[in-house]
This record gives sequence, structure tokens and C-alpha cells, in this order.
Amino acid sequence: MIMMQSTPDAHAAGEPQAPLEQRVQEILDLIRPAIQSDGGDVELVDVSDDGTVRVRFLGACVGCPSSSMTLKVGIERQLRDHIPEVTRVLAVT
Repeated sequence: MIMMQSTPDAHAAGEPQAPLEQRVQEILDLIRPAIQSDGGDVELVDVSDDGTVRVRFLGACVGCPSSSMTLKVGIERQLRDHIPEVTRVLAVT
């Protein structure tokens, strides 16, 4: 199971939030070391206006039977927990 090492700093009241794509990348950067420890990696491909995040698995994740579990339980859960605008996460090739 993917566990994040830390969370991004919360924004002070009244301080503007970073763009959605930047916030998604920050969360992926926190998740990435756990994925890399198993020989894989994840790359942000796109964040659409409807909150759909598209990622690409790299390295050992390509073709790995556990990649769908990593996508849903690890990546999607962390993104949705930390960024309410994220509605779903899809893996693309």
C-alpha cells in the first residue's frame, strides 16, 4: 500500500491556492518514492477541467498486475483525499 511521507503545507486563510495541476503534481511527488522503491514510477499526463487526472505508469509498473490497485487505492485515494476537485484518476499508455 502506498503511504505518503508528508502532506503539502496548508494554505493560510485568504492565500490563493496553487493551480490544480500543480497541486496534483505535489501529491504525486510525495507518492513517487514508494512507487520507485518497487522499481516503478508515475508521470502526470493531464488534469482536465472536470477533475479527471491522467497518469502514466513507468518502469516495473508497466504491465504489473498490482498497478490497478496502486492506481485506485494509492494514487486516486491520496489525490481525492487531499484535492477535492479531483473526481477520478485514469492510467493511460
